[in-house]
Amino acid sequence: QVQLVESGGGLVQAGGSLRLSCAASGSIGSINTMGWYRQAPGKQRELVATITRLGTTSYADSVKGRFTISRDSAKNTVYLQMNSLKPEDTAVYYCNADLRTMATFKYYDYWGQGTQVTVSS
Repeated sequence: QVQLVESGGGLVQAGGSLRLSCAASGSIGSINTMGWYRQAPGKQRELVATITRLGTTSYADSVKGRFTISRDSAKNTVYLQMNSLKPEDTAVYYCNADLRTMATFKYYDYWGQGTQVTVSS
């Protein structure tokens, strides 16, 4: 019953910006870490950024200084502000949440459906 719904992907020129959003909904008890991953054509899925429930962030070296992850815990939503986009940022971006439902005390990983980000030269 838990769903992660992403929005904000699209086509942008190099140097431009996009803001991705991911809202978790359903019978959520608590969310620990949330994050963004991406997978480019022909490449392995990689971690982009994570943020804990208290706001501690971590970034892949390739996006440091350009991307910013944030969250609104009251809304069960995580954001990814992407600035100075490069063609190599083109990928499907996936939202991830380590959460528990109200039916259990154990945490499990949930994934969004993915949203396409395309950066043109």
